[in-house]
Amino acid sequence: MFELFSRSYYLGRLYVTPTDQDRALMHRDQHERLNEQVYATGEGIESLESPLVMKLESKHFPVHGNEGVPANTLALPESLLEGTDLRNPPSLREVFLARREHAQQLLAYAGGLPQDPEQTVEDYSGSGH
Repeated sequence: MFELFSRSYYLGRLYVTPTDQDRALMHRDQHERLNEQVYATGEGIESLESPLVMKLESKHFPVHGNEGVPANTLALPESLLEGTDLRNPPSLREVFLARREHAQQLLAYAGGLPQDPEQTVEDYSGSGH
């Protein structure tokens, strides 16, 4: 679904569609698989429910798993779709998935994580976001 693109991102193609939810969502099983492949360190028990950090055009956002979202689909709130060139959804679009280290930096910068180098993407709960 995603392939290595750069030192900071993987590149994939997903159908992008609006959602009435207040956060970005993708199918739970795919979310967990990506979380395991991209963010898991292999050390101890790790949560596969922590958000993935994705980028569409110039916007970064955390993505959570949800059973109600079709496979290969990224459901975005209207606020994240404002200013994009998305037309006639669902539309197949290139989406970037931040690699683990870059995702941690992005979440910390956005206020999702404290500026603590000991914390990881898995520590981000996503509550209130």
